[in-house]
Amino acid sequence: MSEHVGPEVVEQLIQAVSRLYAKQIMAERRAAQPDSERMEKLKAKVAACAADQEALSGADEREMTDLATRYAALRKELGGS
Repeated sequence: MSEHVGPEVVEQLIQAVSRLYAKQIMAERRAAQPDSERMEKLKAKVAACAADQEALSGADEREMTDLATRYAALRKELGGS
């Protein structure tokens, strides 16, 4: 993502990734034997998403582009569209 990316686009990407992690948490909770370590890692990733979303208000163009690139890759990796 080399073009200018607005904060709304980045926020949408972060929210999409956060929702994908939340789905994984729910699936883990419903598992016959939930993996508590995996759940904690997923919860930490959701918290990181929230922190990045908060940081958007002070992010410059380069930081927004970096976040957009990272979250677009994460969304793809997690199976989001």
